[in-house]
Amino acid sequence: MPTILERLSQCTGFDWDAGNAKKNWEAHGVTSSESEQVFLNKPLVAVPDEQHSRNEPRFHALGRTNARRLLALVFAIRGDLVRVISARDMSRRERRVYERSQEREEEG
Repeated sequence: MPTILERLSQCTGFDWDAGNAKKNWEAHGVTSSESEQVFLNKPLVAVPDEQHSRNEPRFHALGRTNARRLLALVFAIRGDLVRVISARDMSRRERRVYERSQEREEEG
C-alpha cells in the first residue's frame, strides 16, 4: 500500500470546490494558490484523518507556502487529483510538530 506522500506524488493537479475555496478565503484568508503551494514545498507532513474518513479517506497536511506561511490543510485524493477541503494557519501545536519534521529533514 503506497504512503500518503507516494500517492500525492502521483497526483496531477487539484480539484476545487467553489464553496470550499470561498470558505477558506473568507474564514481564514487562505487562497487556493497558497493551498496548492503547500503540496509543492518541503517538508510536507501528511497523516490520515481517520475520524473524518466516513465517506472517503481524508488526510491532514502541514506545510508552507512559497511566502513561508505555515498552513494546516484537510484534503482528499480523488483519482489523481487533490481536493482541498479546509485550509487555515497552523496552530501553535501544529507548528511545533512541523518544525520538528523540518529539523529531521535537515538532519537526514
